[in-house]
Amino acid sequence: MWEFSLNVKTDKTEVAEFLFENIKKNCLYMQGIVTLHEENNMTSILVAVDDDFSQEATTVLERLITQVICTYFKFDFLEKNLKIPMHDKIGMTAFKKALLNFDRETDKFLVLKNLNLEKSLYLDSFYDFRLTSLKSKWTELVSLANENRVYLISNDAFVDLLKFLIDNIEICEDEINIVENEEGYKIFLEDGDATYNNVIFNEEGLVSSIIDLAPQKINLYCRSENSTIGLLEKIFDERINVCTEKALVKKM
Repeated sequence: MWEFSLNVKTDKTEVAEFLFENIKKNCLYMQGIVTLHEENNMTSILVAVDDDFSQEATTVLERLITQVICTYFKFDFLEKNLKIPMHDKIGMTAFKKALLNFDRETDKFLVLKNLNLEKSLYLDSFYDFRLTSLKSKWTELVSLANENRVYLISNDAFVDLLKFLIDNIEICEDEINIVENEEGYKIFLEDGDATYNNVIFNEEGLVSSIIDLAPQKINLYCRSENSTIGLLEKIFDERINVCTEKALVKKM
């Protein structure tokens, strides 16, 4: 059997739950055993698969560990170090999400370059001591924003920087459709009729998800203009296609 232990500090409950559920789901076809237990302020996820599946299990773990570092850990880094003037909640969500996704392929490369899965990995120690180049990169990005905080008091300047960040996020989806109904917003990807993540989004969740998806084209089927739609039109600019009420009825 190929065995591996992934260890996370117990105060990172969300990280541990994400890793455990996704490792378990991805190891189902391998008929692997995935368990979780807590001891000495550490949550340990133990993985065991047949030797024939060791490479597949390693690939799954590499992908999920990289995702956790580049999302949960990076977001925590931004929350602790970003010192810019407060704007409205939707705008700040968009700004932090744009920083989170900015140059994400390089972030992933730096994690994978330093990641070596042998018998065990202590995730917090790996982050603290092996990813100094990644944290230096994040520090430069945050410092650039912090050094311009006086300039960013202006809403127009804030939106300009936000647009710059989004324009430099690598495209992930060719086209998405945003449909508004009485409950909120649905996102449809180009290659399917099912809603993205099977979720109806509020305005904050909508903006956050669109930045994650980084689409080339956004079709908006919205019933009314509001500040959130106005922000999307500014930061995505020519990528936005505002559709007619008639088209909205057909889409619904």
